[in-house]
Amino acid sequence: MAGYFRRAGKRCRTAQCDDDRQHGGARAPGGKRRKRGERGQAIGRSRGGRTTKIHVLIDQAGRPLAFRLTGGNIADITVAAPLLEGAAVSAWLIGDKGYDADHLRALLDRRGTIAVIPNKSDRKRIFPFDPERYKWRNFIERTNCRLKDFRAIATRYDKLARNFLAGLCLVTALLYWCD
Repeated sequence: MAGYFRRAGKRCRTAQCDDDRQHGGARAPGGKRRKRGERGQAIGRSRGGRTTKIHVLIDQAGRPLAFRLTGGNIADITVAAPLLEGAAVSAWLIGDKGYDADHLRALLDRRGTIAVIPNKSDRKRIFPFDPERYKWRNFIERTNCRLKDFRAIATRYDKLARNFLAGLCLVTALLYWCD
């Protein structure tokens, strides 16, 4: 009888049940599911926490032409082709090493656009690179910094991606397109 009482609280801790709870029902999700409504809101977990990336396509004057939002954990190259779909063909395209992929370079070749993208350090096939033209990439960085001068853009208080994107478009129209 004493052995039965000693094992009373450990009834479920056998090989069949790894859980130390008596009831295996209600519990927090095991990381397989997200919260409801979070899937399409361009919020992702990265090193800095829950963040959103703003991908911008600009013209030679530094004015934004198109935006895409992704979660912070999404690679930059995944939105490069959709971002270029609606844009007119340009003579050259400047991007950082995050956009160095064969399929993007092939797309740019088909469009007749010269890719000014530095090669990644682990790339086997090296492509020609124009470091003088790459210096113009500071236009992209300056555009991003100017947009993030607005607190609502820099911190993203909006829950919904459509509201954040609307605010981003409004700020862009005020800064660059209304003279």
